[in-house]
Amino acid sequence: MFFAVYVKNIIEQNIVLNKLTLIVTIIIYMKNKSRLLVLLLLVSIQTTAQQTIQERLGYPKNTKLLILHADDLGVSHSEDAASINLLEKGLISSGSIQVPCPWFSEIATYAVAHPNADLGIHLTLTSEWKHYKWDGIAGKDKTASLLNSSGFFYDDLDSLGKMAKLAEVETELRAQIEKAIQAGIHPTHLDAHMGCCFFNKEFLKIYLKLAHEYKLPCLLNVNAFKLIYRVDISDVITDKDILTDNVFMAFPPGEINKRAAYYTEVLNQLTAGLNCVLLHAAFDDDEMNAITKDHADYGAAWRQADYDFFASDACKKLLADNNIHLVTWKEIKDKLLQ
Repeated sequence: MFFAVYVKNIIEQNIVLNKLTLIVTIIIYMKNKSRLLVLLLLVSIQTTAQQTIQERLGYPKNTKLLILHADDLGVSHSEDAASINLLEKGLISSGSIQVPCPWFSEIATYAVAHPNADLGIHLTLTSEWKHYKWDGIAGKDKTASLLNSSGFFYDDLDSLGKMAKLAEVETELRAQIEKAIQAGIHPTHLDAHMGCCFFNKEFLKIYLKLAHEYKLPCLLNVNAFKLIYRVDISDVITDKDILTDNVFMAFPPGEINKRAAYYTEVLNQLTAGLNCVLLHAAFDDDEMNAITKDHADYGAAWRQADYDFFASDACKKLLADNNIHLVTWKEIKDKLLQ
């Protein structure tokens, strides 16, 4: 009787327990009372399913959770320096690393020295800049379908989708995760550069397979993927997957001088749930201008505008005034996927 009351109180208070722990506890305590065991398990699972992501993470239902996430770490020193500056000051909460890129070793060294930094893998299958190029990690002999005639990743998703063999996609993505781990990085999540894992449903299945295998949350949003990539993921996601409620990003060709207005509107209108803002912070310096030559979209000035807003007192005030709580993918991984 005491045990039944105990479990009832747990459920009524919306306390989230690891299901395996609950199962073992009940089995030990109620060895021969199988009917009550089944009833309690069904009630527990139903209660968990009804909870919002905020409640599952231990926050009140009306909490506005936000991951402020810097993409493209490892692409340049400028990108690394700007993103690290924001991370260390607590102005953003997360970032992800492009393993094939030339400045990977710099950000890997930082990650090893700062094991609590929330850094994931920005899975990469494209190389979009005019003169600044990279290829894969697995080796050209194993991933030839992913490479153009010059031996680099394709510039665009259309070419990638037409030429890539699925087995080679998985080989390369797995190699990127493994290289990061071998470098001493403890990745907290997965996402994808230029949506290279989102635009093609078969690629997406590989993305999910790797996330499940490595027990990592991965960026997923049903509405955004349907709107931007015209891919419906509702039939491939499972209860193992963590879904964001909203994803925001300033897309070109938005005017740089309107960037602050865009982010101000996003933060003022943020709703309860798990939200994510994808940003690209770098400095408008010689290095970044050379890398992004003839590519004003996502160029040096465009990235400086992202840095300037999230480094500003205005951004800090907006977060405070709107009662927005910054969270990390690491927190999500540790609380929900361990």
